Amino acid sequence: MDIELETITTNGNDGTAHLSNERVTAGNGEGEIYRMPDATERDGLLSVQTTGSNGETMPSGYAAEPQRNLGNTYTPREISSVCRIKRELNEVIFWKVRLWMAIIFIFLLIFAVILISLVVCSAIHEDVDENFDSSLFEVPLYFNGSFQLPNLVFTEELFTLYSSESQALAAGLEEKLADLYRSSPALGRYFSKAEIYAFRNGSVITDYQLTFLMPEEQQDRLRNFTLSREMVYNVFRQFLYDQELDESGRMYIDPVSLNMFLKH
Repeated sequence: MDIELETITTNGNDGTAHLSNERVTAGNGEGEIYRMPDATERDGLLSVQTTGSNGETMPSGYAAEPQRNLGNTYTPREISSVCRIKRELNEVIFWKVRLWMAIIFIFLLIFAVILISLVVCSAIHEDVDENFDSSLFEVPLYFNGSFQLPNLVFTEELFTLYSSESQALAAGLEEKLADLYRSSPALGRYFSKAEIYAFRNGSVITDYQLTFLMPEEQQDRLRNFTLSREMVYNVFRQFLYDQELDESGRMYIDPVSLNMFLKH
């Protein structure tokens, strides 16, 4: 039997013996010497080990894997659900129409139906109260009264209604009263005109007349309700309390001074 001795080297500091890279194998009287390959930089990196919780060691390649997975915010279950939804939406219902196309078409159809319904309703809707023939309003109804202009001082020119000052003031007041009643939803269609026919002394007391026109077949009902003295008076008085004009203005009307009566 041939026996080859393995060279043993010792460390000079602590005397520790370690074997060389040469190994001896024996079998059937024949021996073979083989040498461990030399370590490289790559082997050094792969040889890094981490210690597990039970004292077990793991190659460094496995330790780096969880760190790479930290950037992935989706779990496998979520990814699977998203893929399933995409697959279902892309399913062909009939011919080349897919499910997502059908859903979009249904929403567009609902929106179109709502829009068309609104347009049709606005086109065919007719306000019965707005349909009236003003040529049938022939029966006059007069309301007379007075109010004070506290910011004016009575002069001789105001005493004469045909003077330039009187005419200018009267025109402004008539326009003010006409705008008031024409803008009234209840009285606007019946209003005809407003007239200022006199200015009197005493913080300039103004005498006025309001004219309304009614259809003959409805005059009794209108006299008692819509065109009653209380209705016409309250509309005027509410306007005076809501007026936004400066209280120092020439055409400011004192609400407390308002008087009105029905002329028979």
